[in-house]
Amino acid sequence: MSDNQLITGVESLLVIIDMQERLVPAMAEAERLTANMKRLLGLAAVIGLPVIVTEQEKLGPTVREIGEKVASPKPISKSTFDCFLTEAFAARVEETARNTLIIAGIEAHICVAQTALSGHPRFRIHVVADAVASRSPANVSVALDRMRAAGITITSTEMVIYELLRKAGTAEFKAMLPLIK
Repeated sequence: MSDNQLITGVESLLVIIDMQERLVPAMAEAERLTANMKRLLGLAAVIGLPVIVTEQEKLGPTVREIGEKVASPKPISKSTFDCFLTEAFAARVEETARNTLIIAGIEAHICVAQTALSGHPRFRIHVVADAVASRSPANVSVALDRMRAAGITITSTEMVIYELLRKAGTAEFKAMLPLIK
């Protein structure tokens, strides 16, 4: 399967990396990051997209407004930067039997980049550029450039939403309208 094909809900999995209380406030553009994360999680709820959430050890729980939008299962605690180096994460990804990972979270140049690079090319990886952040915007830019050069698809929140919705007028589309506007 080529990375230039459209993603579908039946093959995709949303991965939310380290959106934690002690990290989010330190991120550049934290408000934009949180708003787009809520849109992605709203989409996941509407279309039944599985979600995996990770938390870096010792940095507190996932921020409330994100955590309350994830029905289950509980976040995966990790000490590694590359999520795939945490056995529980790798096992949960395998359990979903999905081949496309839509990745969002923090920090773009550390945990997001290492996870994306490690997962590619075994999985189709789509990193949501406006739903990742770092303390420094320059680090986000470098991370996105490096991942793109490695063959990872860089996308946006709205691109993911509209690709997975496929068409207007459906019940899912109508449910998403308040989150899109």
